[in-house]
Amino acid sequence: MRSIKNIWIILIILTIFAYLLGYLKLINSSLVAILLISTFIKGELLIDYFMGLKTVKLKYRLIPIIWLGTVLSLIAVAYYLPLTTKFVE
Repeated sequence: MRSIKNIWIILIILTIFAYLLGYLKLINSSLVAILLISTFIKGELLIDYFMGLKTVKLKYRLIPIIWLGTVLSLIAVAYYLPLTTKFVE
């Protein structure tokens, strides 16, 4: 049970970190990458410990992991694509 409490504290710390970055308007391109990575870590912790998939076969764990990676990748593309393309007027 102690492990779940530690995981919960890590989740709270990562969430407060993300909130403070947004609240203080400290967002830039590199911090967005850090936020996406921390979101992936939070998702992994939720999948493994709170959904109880840490002890099941890997093929069952891959379904939510791939889904999470796909969603975060699409968010990254949606954020970074306008920054890298030049619009012709």
